[in-house]
Amino acid sequence: MKFPGPLENQRLSFLLEKAISREAQMWKVNVPKIPTNQNVSPSQRDEVIQWLTKLKYQFNLYREAFALASSLLDRFLAPVKAHPKYLSCIAISCFFLAAKTVEEDERIPVLKVLARDSFCGSSSSEILRMERIILDKLNWDLHTATPLDFLHIFHAIAVSTRPQLLFSLPSLSPSQHLAFLTKQLLHCMACSQLLQFKGSMLALAMVSLEMEKLIPDWLPLTIELLQKAQMDSSQLIHCRELVAHHLSTLQSSLPLNSVYVYRPLKHTLVTCDRGVFRLHPTSVPGPDFSKDNSKPEVPVRGPAAFCHHLPAASGCKYASAKRKVEEMEVDDFYDGIKRLYNEENASESVGYVCGTDLSRQEGQASPCPPLQPVSVM
Repeated sequence: MKFPGPLENQRLSFLLEKAISREAQMWKVNVPKIPTNQNVSPSQRDEVIQWLTKLKYQFNLYREAFALASSLLDRFLAPVKAHPKYLSCIAISCFFLAAKTVEEDERIPVLKVLARDSFCGSSSSEILRMERIILDKLNWDLHTATPLDFLHIFHAIAVSTRPQLLFSLPSLSPSQHLAFLTKQLLHCMACSQLLQFKGSMLALAMVSLEMEKLIPDWLPLTIELLQKAQMDSSQLIHCRELVAHHLSTLQSSLPLNSVYVYRPLKHTLVTCDRGVFRLHPTSVPGPDFSKDNSKPEVPVRGPAAFCHHLPAASGCKYASAKRKVEEMEVDDFYDGIKRLYNEENASESVGYVCGTDLSRQEGQASPCPPLQPVSVM
């Protein structure tokens, strides 16, 4: 329910005060431990958090479930000297506890399926025993304010008090902008260097950095949120610097000009002597990067896309005897491709695709569309 102006601000202020109070009861200063073979190192903690991120997508759980699982893991590892060989079992137990706390009943994964598909190396009984240990150490209190909770509150306050916040991003709605910030927050939660800050401090630092990019009067709003959250300004400045550095490394690690290839049917085209196309199953993945994870695959359009997947054999060969071969007329199929890419001159090259003489080879065809001259108005 969305309240009008003053009522909404009062409600958000109440939620912020409640979350701050809850965090003050639960949060403890993170004391870095000396890395040994008998305790979990910061790098091992970061790796297991990244693993939980993949499990969230694999089992299609809410981001709130992952945020709670990460908070439970950090709360458990802070006072406990855990051996690294038990880290995966501890992490999957926290993940299962968070799913049962946040998710609806029909979305909670079955424990046997979770243990099997996560490849955690633990059985269902071992996860249940570790779950009981975690509950005892946390005094059976799993309801804690996560950094994601504070991100939602701070973002809602910023949008309600500064409606012009998203004017420079007309293509994004407030919920889409929040989803973008949430992805950045989940990435920062996998950084052990940021554990020295409270979740509220981390969320406010991210919101402050984003407001600095969007509006000129970001500093007064940051100070207002800082006062409401009762935080130290020097710690916020330090947290902002570390978050900005961490997010810059994330941006630099992403591949430039990432291009995805759309293959909805997962089939390969094969030429035939009778002038029809036969569709064979292929093992090429869908919209994804190449196998070497270094360079994305380059899309090929028009007739060159056909030549890109054509084998060198002259006759029609079945790729698998277990699947039925589907046939379609050349004209109907090519008309659909022409309408899809809006290529008017595509019909001129049908003979080259269906015939035995393929003059346009893969090495000669450019995988990128031709460059267009820039006109200055």
